Amino acid sequence: METGLLVMAFLPGDVLLFTAGTFCAGVQNDIGQTAELNLFFTLLLLVIAAILGDALNYYLGKTIGLKILNWKISDKQIINPKYILKTNQFYENHGPKTIIIARFLPIIRTFAPFVAGIAEMPYAKFVRYNVSGAFIWVLSLVFLGYFFGNLSIVKNNFKMVILGIILLSLVPMCIEIIRNNRKKKQPR
Repeated sequence: METGLLVMAFLPGDVLLFTAGTFCAGVQNDIGQTAELNLFFTLLLLVIAAILGDALNYYLGKTIGLKILNWKISDKQIINPKYILKTNQFYENHGPKTIIIARFLPIIRTFAPFVAGIAEMPYAKFVRYNVSGAFIWVLSLVFLGYFFGNLSIVKNNFKMVILGIILLSLVPMCIEIIRNNRKKKQPR
């Protein structure tokens, strides 16, 4: 999903996984239709997509990562160097576990495999952590959606639940924007 290409970083992967889980549970929409996905095939497809998305980002980082970091549009870098720096710091603190942990952290999730590629993490090690992380991330969020999707409060307020998840996923980004604005306003 959002890890597939750096330009897709805005896609809300957590929300999509949770929603897929609720559809596997058989959530009804406003006009009484039941949307039901096969749980096994949904999990299989999403795990494969997550693995391939991060593998692509790793490959981009390894092959053209440094070039991409310098791409500009109207003298402004396409990829904010701050995000790469934060991901790199996270990577230095947590090592290869970053590939697993980052799945649950917006923005870092997008850049972790890219930075691993730039840092030339051995591919065999990357694959181990990538596959483990994909299974943990997809299964945890899809099963959360699946089990909560069976609750009547979720079924009856599905739009509000999804809106709440979207808003919750925006909290880290809003905190970061507020922090940056405060830093800019502080006298140096």
